[in-house]
Amino acid sequence: MIWSKGTLDGYEVWTGRTAAMEMVMVPELGSRVISLRNRRTGREWLTQPGGKLERSEYASSFGNRDGSGWDEMFPTINPCRYPAFPWEGAELPDHGEVWSIPWEAYCAQEQLHCSVQGIRIPYQLRKTYSFPREDCLRIDYAVHNPSPFPFSFLWAAHPLFQIEEGMEIIVPEELREIIVSYSAQGRLGETGAIGKWPKPLEERPDIRLNRTGNPLEASAEKFYFTGELPDGRASIYDPVAREGLGVLFPKEQVPYLSIWANYGGYQGQYHLAIEPATGLLDDLSYAMGQSAVAEVPAGGTYTWHLEMCWI
Repeated sequence: MIWSKGTLDGYEVWTGRTAAMEMVMVPELGSRVISLRNRRTGREWLTQPGGKLERSEYASSFGNRDGSGWDEMFPTINPCRYPAFPWEGAELPDHGEVWSIPWEAYCAQEQLHCSVQGIRIPYQLRKTYSFPREDCLRIDYAVHNPSPFPFSFLWAAHPLFQIEEGMEIIVPEELREIIVSYSAQGRLGETGAIGKWPKPLEERPDIRLNRTGNPLEASAEKFYFTGELPDGRASIYDPVAREGLGVLFPKEQVPYLSIWANYGGYQGQYHLAIEPATGLLDDLSYAMGQSAVAEVPAGGTYTWHLEMCWI
């Protein structure tokens, strides 16, 4: 059986399992994935919670979470006000709405189906988990807009990977430039600063963004690659253990890629996230102003998918 239902810390959990992969998801906690494990090597890829699972209040600060697991960021990342009619001025909370509210979940035809309704904007976000191969997890996403007005959104995956120093971050070789969204103590510059990939600062040749750093270096950065993606793919690879994880997505529907690299600089946490995204620079209102955002037409549906596979 691929899918099974159980309980953990009083919450319903769904476990998907093949010969090579296992994932565990908690619908009530924003459909957070709390485990993604390679069953052949035993490696757990997601940062684990420090204690019992706990529910977050709607519109609470994402920073109050424990820096574990894999959440969905939608319809913004930074808190902002929706800038367009008819929801102009609607406050959208930190890291979006859907990570802090319960989702519905059920299993059918070897797939796990999940859905959630918007609070301040009337959308429905759906996702369907499946295993196209034993070593690959696929999520098919759909945003339905039931209103008679177009709806713009920013989605990003937010999987916080457990890492070791010196792991390789691999992106298409055509990508040569980044734009800073956040940099602790301004190490890479202010929001909007442009740098080269993988060495963004000529005066700091020691900073190489394509290798995971040491947790004692106390850095934390979020940056996007500039320009259109040549391919929807990125990966993280451990050269010592000789295993890795690849992320695949359709560049036409998900045209942006960002990296969150936290090496002790934010709340002392140590993890890395590869974040495909439908908008640029974390703030929905900014992305809409730059026409760098996804839009669902009135009464329409916007679809995309994401795959995570062992390499």
